[in-house]
Amino acid sequence: MSLVYLILGGNRGNREEIFLSAIDLVNKQIGKINSYSALYESESWGFKSEPFINQVIVLETILTPIEILNQCQDIESVLGRIRNTGGYKARTIDIDILYIDSLIINTDRLKIPHPLIAERRFVLVPLAEIKPEMKDPVSGLTVSEMLQNCKDQSKVWKPGGKGPGN
Repeated sequence: MSLVYLILGGNRGNREEIFLSAIDLVNKQIGKINSYSALYESESWGFKSEPFINQVIVLETILTPIEILNQCQDIESVLGRIRNTGGYKARTIDIDILYIDSLIINTDRLKIPHPLIAERRFVLVPLAEIKPEMKDPVSGLTVSEMLQNCKDQSKVWKPGGKGPGN
């Protein structure tokens, strides 16, 4: 069994309903979810758009890393994600693999740990909520240390909390 950390993100459609469907599909197609962070809203990252919601989930699976990736992309497709090239865009759902145990994978199709974890507050805030002392196998830093060092100044807040303009 492998321990897998995923981040869900999206800013189109009924975000909460889409997340519930994504969680249900992850449970059915990838593995049993053990824990998850609260939902967080965040400013878009890398482009201008409506706020995203994000959530980190932790699960156990017997699938291989490439099978996990394939299932994540299948779930995204089922939930209306349209993949296209040309940079970041608004989307119904995005499922990124953050970690699989302490594996380091660097192929054209799959990079584990996700190479941008330390640069994204919208990932680090929910990850720090559930696993602050986990060490990144590449940098050796804990999630809390990565969050403290993060240069990203984007706002991340719990829904109903103080977001941009509040």
